[in-house]
Amino acid sequence: MLGASLAVVFAAGVVRGFAGFGFSALCVAGLSLFLPPARVVPPIFALEVLASLALLRGAVRDVDWRWLGWLVLGNALCIPLGVALLAFVSETPLRLLIGALLLLAAALLRSGWKLALVPTRGVRLFTGLVSGLVNGVAAIGGIAVAVLLSSTALAPAAMRATMILLFLFTDLYALAWAAVLPGDAGQELLGPRTLQLALWLSPAMLAGIGFGQRAFAGVSPAAFRRQVLNLLMLIAGLSVARALWALGG
Repeated sequence: MLGASLAVVFAAGVVRGFAGFGFSALCVAGLSLFLPPARVVPPIFALEVLASLALLRGAVRDVDWRWLGWLVLGNALCIPLGVALLAFVSETPLRLLIGALLLLAAALLRSGWKLALVPTRGVRLFTGLVSGLVNGVAAIGGIAVAVLLSSTALAPAAMRATMILLFLFTDLYALAWAAVLPGDAGQELLGPRTLQLALWLSPAMLAGIGFGQRAFAGVSPAAFRRQVLNLLMLIAGLSVARALWALGG
């Protein structure tokens, strides 16, 4: 089981190092095949923070700060709203709807359909708001950001770096809420069992990130965009499959 977990985390680390996103979704989908989801999510969250820190140094110089500022604002405003929405709407059908919409958008873009978004302040804020809402509801806000950013003229290095810093913010934001909220959620997220499993898995993730970074260094902008859209379709498809599995009992 440990060997299989290391293999999943390494593969997800390669994707994170190459594209700047996708680690959590792939890890949860892979590890949940042989571990309870409740045990998978907390250490993966801790690994996400470590992944962002590992990629931070190389990403800072390429960040589009105008995009990042509006994305951070939108996420800060809408992540709590997305979490609150779950109190009134059934979680699984909502996850299915969001995953299906993101899968459709990624497939259309991959087929050659053009959605040339002009990066105005309104578009940047809208992207951040959508990302935050999707993050709060389904924890896949990174897919929403990647779908919308891939429709702009943002260079691959800037797109990847901006997402890396955005995810560092959202991870630390969630940790801050976990630290101050009452109940068992914060203890589960920050407890010793979580950190112990994260420590076991971190070398595989860091090795995968290093491999993915080297792959990104030699890729053309067109090839990067194709691979990102392929990855988006895979992750959105996994989200839809998980929701359908949950609906089927």
